[in-house]
Amino acid sequence: MATALTWCAGTVAAAGADLYRAKVTVTGQGEANRIFGFAVCLEDVLIKASGALKLSGDPRLAAYKSKAKSFVTGFSYRDQFSGKPIRDEQGTRDRPYDLTVEFEESKIDDILKTLGLKPWLSHRPRLAVFVEMEQGARNYIVTTDGTQSDLQRDALLAAADKRGMDIVLPGTAALAKSNITGAELRTAPFPALAPIAAEQGGEVVLVGRLVWNDRDLGWATQWQMDWGGQPHRWQVRGVTFDEAFRRGIGGAAQVLSGNGDPVTRSSAAGGNKLH
Repeated sequence: MATALTWCAGTVAAAGADLYRAKVTVTGQGEANRIFGFAVCLEDVLIKASGALKLSGDPRLAAYKSKAKSFVTGFSYRDQFSGKPIRDEQGTRDRPYDLTVEFEESKIDDILKTLGLKPWLSHRPRLAVFVEMEQGARNYIVTTDGTQSDLQRDALLAAADKRGMDIVLPGTAALAKSNITGAELRTAPFPALAPIAAEQGGEVVLVGRLVWNDRDLGWATQWQMDWGGQPHRWQVRGVTFDEAFRRGIGGAAQVLSGNGDPVTRSSAAGGNKLH
């Protein structure tokens, strides 16, 4: 394979206060929905700040989520329908808003300490992400410029932002020039992919394969990366591709932060939770 690929830089690596900020979609700006949003964002921030995806759905968080408001230092709304006509008699009842929540760093750190964890404040390696999608006869790799993977690209970047990671994605022309297809990706050894990623600033290679399963009405996903001289493999089944990407990038963060290997999940085990 050729040793040069054109990559798309993902979100800026999270640092400092960014690790203690999260965003969720809520309906309207009422207090009930805001309190619910605070609880969701608290779990996301605990995962983001520590790199420990294993906190997702952890029952120990219930007590903290019930008083999430007490950890909040500020919040703001962005109307997703800004500029569009109001659709209901209440004016804002059914309008979706992005609720961004800021948490007090010391209080989040204290919660993590109680849970036996600590904030991941050291350098977070940039992930070079190769993802193959297979649905029936359709098979393609998610790229920065391919129209068939627009939704998946946006979802990957959103997942990286949610988990406090920086990623790069390949360009279509570069993949073609290097003769990298889905089948090639499945057999390419990591030592062959690593220098390609490094050319564009990718420090760790993360490879994912998503296959649509009609029976599960979701994607069966396999993720793999090498780190610390060891292979790391995990799976998730029966989920949306958005959730599969969150599990893939979140799992990589868990390994890189020293919080252990990700656990294989299925939809029945909570793998399709919207976190």
